[in-house]
Amino acid sequence: MSPARPATRRLTRYLPILGWARHYDRSTAASDLVAAVIVTIMLIPQSLAYALLAGLPAQMGLYASILPLVAYAIFGTSRTLAVGPVAVISLMTAAAVANLGLTDPAAIALAAGTLAFLSGLMLTALGLLRLGFLANFLSHPVIAGFITASGVLIAASQLKHILGVEAEGHTLIGLTGSLLAHIGQTNILTLVIGSLATAFLFWVRKGLKPRLLAAGLPPRLADIGAKAGPVAAVFVTTLLTWALNLSGWGGVKVVGAVPMGLPPLTVPSFDPTLWSQLFLSALLISIIGFVESVSVAQTLAAKRRQRISPDQELIGLGTSNLAASLSGGFPVTGGFSRSVVNFDAGAETPAAGAYTAVGILVATLVLTPLLYFLPKATLAATIIVAVLSLVDFSILGRAWRYSRVDFAAVFATIALTLGFGVEAGVSAGVLISILLHLYKTSRPHVAEVGLVPGTQHFRNILRHRVLTRPDIVTLRVDESLYFANARFLEDYVLDRIARDPAPKHVVLMFAAVNEVDMSALETLEELNRRLAETGITLHLSEIKGPVMDRLKRSHFLDDLSGQVFLAQYDAWAALTAAEAGQAQAG
Repeated sequence: MSPARPATRRLTRYLPILGWARHYDRSTAASDLVAAVIVTIMLIPQSLAYALLAGLPAQMGLYASILPLVAYAIFGTSRTLAVGPVAVISLMTAAAVANLGLTDPAAIALAAGTLAFLSGLMLTALGLLRLGFLANFLSHPVIAGFITASGVLIAASQLKHILGVEAEGHTLIGLTGSLLAHIGQTNILTLVIGSLATAFLFWVRKGLKPRLLAAGLPPRLADIGAKAGPVAAVFVTTLLTWALNLSGWGGVKVVGAVPMGLPPLTVPSFDPTLWSQLFLSALLISIIGFVESVSVAQTLAAKRRQRISPDQELIGLGTSNLAASLSGGFPVTGGFSRSVVNFDAGAETPAAGAYTAVGILVATLVLTPLLYFLPKATLAATIIVAVLSLVDFSILGRAWRYSRVDFAAVFATIALTLGFGVEAGVSAGVLISILLHLYKTSRPHVAEVGLVPGTQHFRNILRHRVLTRPDIVTLRVDESLYFANARFLEDYVLDRIARDPAPKHVVLMFAAVNEVDMSALETLEELNRRLAETGITLHLSEIKGPVMDRLKRSHFLDDLSGQVFLAQYDAWAALTAAEAGQAQAG
């Protein structure tokens, strides 16, 4: 093999663009361009809306949708993931910046850019260290609960723009109280615009595409038309607000002046105090952003029998956030809705994202002056319609039926997020996920098994009719053994022996044990000693190779009172024969 080939493969691992770009052709480019057009149409109002949600100037949403897409096209591994501002991360950004107590718009924008920079550094470092597996410690029920609660919070936070009132708060109780206190100041025109825009966008999501197909439009054009619904809402409400001067005599709040031109070259703050204040928020944003993004990427990749690399995805998202921080943006991640649209529109490579970036860039150069009279209520309607699709309270019912422990975790995450805000909710979600893992693995399933008649298989004595012997107790351990659960196994065995003094042999069946750590080894040594003192021999069966290799490095096997058997049936046969021989000799 050529020495250059491993080097090229290593470079391609960190620069996935070198892999797919070699096979890029005109047909692929056409598919990517069509997908880019559809996603661009969808992304323009979304970007503006999510900047509003984050408490930032509207143009920052556009800036966060340009260079990050290019960075992901170079470093990302998903062919269809669309990176940019998303609802949950925007809400978390708003909460993080609000905690700083800043009032100067320039300082707020700098803090948001610095937050993206910190998140980018964390994600890139985790990717280079190949720590993508850490995301597995967040359980899916907890994530589903957090996203559901966040969707409710986001929708509630946008009601002030629908009503045209001032309201504050980062919890559901705070938002509700503030809205009720200002309900008398509702601007009727704003309420009409917001309500009609919301109703129209809900109808567009479900009803427009079938109507267009029925009218004879080709599926691709019908899809583009349906995705252009938010653009239509933006166009009509902006035109009416300008033509009727609703922002003047009617008091309808509008986006105002949006700077036209290329995204600015920005430098994040390197103030240690600011970094320390934003560190936890950046970490939580990184975790949630990565989990959401990699879940979407893996789902879409599986549909085309493709694969993604979670570790490289960390680098892709990390560089995207670094790009956002250097171009006037704020934290970004892979969005569910736009990625699904990108997939359905036929995107075949990450180049579709780069083409989308060009489309957004054109919008910042040409369209931004036209956004002056865009009602904030329209953007709020866009956000509400987008996030309510994330709300799924049925997770509570499913968790209750399946596992009370998982239900408690989901319920706690939802309650804490709604009651104390997104940062408290996601922090609790991470902690609950870890505690849930420790709780479940600290009580490993241990089954007493017997021989299925006429076979060499062993099954749980409580579930099957099996053969057992009073002098042989076989326990199947269905979990790896480590510091948190080793004592549970010891107590289980000793309690079993205490209930029935007849056994002379205890066989631990290790077919499902993948790991025995140092604490568990010491517990096994103690269990061997205590059983030996009562005249009971301890045996092991079906130990996996890596576990056996590690046990051989200790004195445990030398001190074991019994034997190690390759198969459980071998243990049964040998011990049965030995006891029969002793009975005959006696």
